[in-house]
Amino acid sequence: MSKVKKAYFCQQCGYESVKWLGQCPSCGQWNSFVEELVQKDNPKNAGKEAWDDYDALARRNTRTITLTDVKSSEEKRMVTADPELNRVLGGGIVPGSLVLVAGEPGIGKSTLFLQNGLWMKDATVLYISGEESEQQIKMRADRLGLQNDQFYLLTETSTQVIFNEIKKLKPGFVIVDSIQTLQSPFIESSAGSVSQIKECAAEFQRFAKETNTPVFLIGHITKDGNIAGPKVLEHMVDTVLQFEGDRHYAYRILRTLKNRFGSTAELGIYEMSEQGMRGVTNPSEILITQKEEALSGIAIAATLEGVRPLLIEVQALVTQSVYGTPQRTVTGFDLRRLQLLLAVLEKRGGFHFGVKDVFLNIAGGLKVEDPSIDLAVLCALLSSYEDVPLSQHICFAGEVGLSGEIRAVNRVEQRIAEAEKLGFEKIIVSRYSQKGISQSKYKIEVVTMARVEEVYQYLFQ
Repeated sequence: MSKVKKAYFCQQCGYESVKWLGQCPSCGQWNSFVEELVQKDNPKNAGKEAWDDYDALARRNTRTITLTDVKSSEEKRMVTADPELNRVLGGGIVPGSLVLVAGEPGIGKSTLFLQNGLWMKDATVLYISGEESEQQIKMRADRLGLQNDQFYLLTETSTQVIFNEIKKLKPGFVIVDSIQTLQSPFIESSAGSVSQIKECAAEFQRFAKETNTPVFLIGHITKDGNIAGPKVLEHMVDTVLQFEGDRHYAYRILRTLKNRFGSTAELGIYEMSEQGMRGVTNPSEILITQKEEALSGIAIAATLEGVRPLLIEVQALVTQSVYGTPQRTVTGFDLRRLQLLLAVLEKRGGFHFGVKDVFLNIAGGLKVEDPSIDLAVLCALLSSYEDVPLSQHICFAGEVGLSGEIRAVNRVEQRIAEAEKLGFEKIIVSRYSQKGISQSKYKIEVVTMARVEEVYQYLFQ
């Protein structure tokens, strides 16, 4: 029997200590150490026999070479039937990659990757579930209406049993749901602990690299919105995807937080339906409410999510304050940014927002950080303040500075093209973006302005 010892691990970064510490010397977090039981055996060698008979491992030849001896070649990718997932991963799944997908419970992570596994007809797929039974997964697959004879299920949490089954099946694609439920026999702590998550992820990392098999790890997040487990988990994997969205809305966003094989600026948008997750090819059309009559306090912003242009609806409501302190309530926008824009309107335009309640909402449940939405927010506020509706055929793209100037935004041509595609007649942008704009290329009228006062006079006078 191996000797068992106690150790203390930081829940934030995985730092190990022989005694409890109030502050982690690695990441600086307070009260983050938890006690766990560990063995002195080296799990790296102990867990290796689970896949040591693979041909890829037998052909392994480790030697030192110069960088010039390495031949440049593009990564071969497995293109899936999901165009949104292909976009986020940079063109498809890279063989031997380890991908971590995190999101809130009930957001649709299991559904998304179950349907992607069932869509994959060219490879043997192994779906490992530590949370659900075979019957539950079968019920979900029946609801999706998908079948695949090369799709295999394994409901197990012990990594030793899992790798024995992998050795027999030799799958071409592995999905683990979820990494927090797995338990390695070489670590004496409970499942979900820092040391267990780190060791289980390390075992799958070795398996993926040595057998050139792509592995997707589905993970949980904490109440703070961070990925559960040590921060080193995000460093170990090749790609980190965040699946997010408001469960009260049908739309979900798949963001790339880290990608060793592509850009982190990509974004995938899905719509939750009875048939599973449906990729949204033109999200601007569904993010703009179709109205029969013009209403005040609504402006359309031409924004970018990653490298993807989106047209979204900004809704504002300005009312007389009933209480002593005016309220400032926002949904999907930065509250401090709203206060900044209100201060600009007070100082530069002479509008008395200090005695008004202000409510702001980004339609569709989106959270927008792009500063180019400033001009649309400002125009929505003015529209509600004056109670004058804006034209439904005009949109905005511009950042507002503290002196009331309208600043240029990047990739303005993509924003204009997206607005033109959706049938808008005018788009207001910064005059300082005029150098990169050729009016003759677009059917839409591009209106350039430099100051907030000019925009107010153009729209309301």
